[in-house]
Amino acid sequence: MTPGAGRARRTFGLTVLGLYAACRVVTTLILLAVLPRQVPSGMTGGPDVPVTYWSFTALWDGQWYQQIALHGYPDVLPLGPDGHVQQNPWAFYPLFPLASRAVMQLTGLTFPTAGSTVALLCGFGAALLMGMLLRDRVGERAALVVVVLWASFPAAVTLQLAYSEALAMLLLVGYLCALDRRRWLVATAIALLIGLSRPIGVPLGLVTLVVVLVRWRNRGRHPIGTPEYASMAAALLGCAIAGLLWPAIAWFRTGSPGAYTDTMAAWRGSGHLELFTPWPGVAKWWLGDIWGPLLLAVIPLVIIGMVAGPWAAALRADLRAWSLAYPVYLAAVLDPFTSIVRYLVPLFPLLVPLVGAGWADRRGTTWRGLLARGVPLLVLCVVGQYWWTETLWRFVPPTDYPP
Repeated sequence: MTPGAGRARRTFGLTVLGLYAACRVVTTLILLAVLPRQVPSGMTGGPDVPVTYWSFTALWDGQWYQQIALHGYPDVLPLGPDGHVQQNPWAFYPLFPLASRAVMQLTGLTFPTAGSTVALLCGFGAALLMGMLLRDRVGERAALVVVVLWASFPAAVTLQLAYSEALAMLLLVGYLCALDRRRWLVATAIALLIGLSRPIGVPLGLVTLVVVLVRWRNRGRHPIGTPEYASMAAALLGCAIAGLLWPAIAWFRTGSPGAYTDTMAAWRGSGHLELFTPWPGVAKWWLGDIWGPLLLAVIPLVIIGMVAGPWAAALRADLRAWSLAYPVYLAAVLDPFTSIVRYLVPLFPLLVPLVGAGWADRRGTTWRGLLARGVPLLVLCVVGQYWWTETLWRFVPPTDYPP
């Protein structure tokens, strides 16, 4: 790398961090605007305790992460009168609460402050890696626009809450960067960390398989030696282990083979994990017998259309594969409800064709074109952040829809 290229890279990185900071300032103002309408409750420190910014950042799953950070995981699964496993901390992966506990021990901060700080710092790291990953594919201007839109997505509020989204994004983008640079062993190590932070090892394994196959097809021009074959196998194995690691740990600690899956089932309306099946019923319940199934048919076609054409060629095989594998994974394991907005945060590659920046020849990546398409989307995203914070994040006692 020449000195000029190095300076340009550093300037780009600092620009990414500055823009991301501006996005977080906007989110902070939104949180502060909604905060006065948050009713004090057990989620905010007690019904008689005034709500502060920090306590407002640790609602919902933040309460579970706080319990884990303070008390760890139970050795015995709680059972209800019917004998079924009840909701308990084993549903939540340990890396984020353990990182938050480490910050608490080092600084003396409370969990809400430590957890939201960990998330905030991880978000900066994720934004920087995302910008670097996209810069070489779509150019600096488009990469900056995509990072800003991702950082302003309605559920991007979670990137500065006591939630694991920012940590998961840091590891996800780090993994994709490692694959992009064929750092197979680095990817393997990150995959193992992902296995302790988010249940996305299976879709990442599919992405890795696609990247390995592309590398194998190009072996004529760039021969593959035995060490690289072994490293590629290690990356695939790392994803497989990532998918099984946390369920295996839960089994080991509790003595119950289904500790993790039984715990996850406790959050389902049916009380059982059912692959794909909840979607048609929920779609009909929300939108009716005609519009519900129609929407379920249209969404996959839209996603495929966004990444399959030449308008997404700059994404290359890895980001295209992630943009398809992750939604399929969500459809398989997730009940379609209000949390679906939050689970869309990792689909940042779809923003590239959305702003017209995915063409291989980089057409449409002038500032004029990018701003013409990006500014309206940015306005919608910021309005969506306010809606998400007011409607989903703010807790209305005694029960409410989760974010």
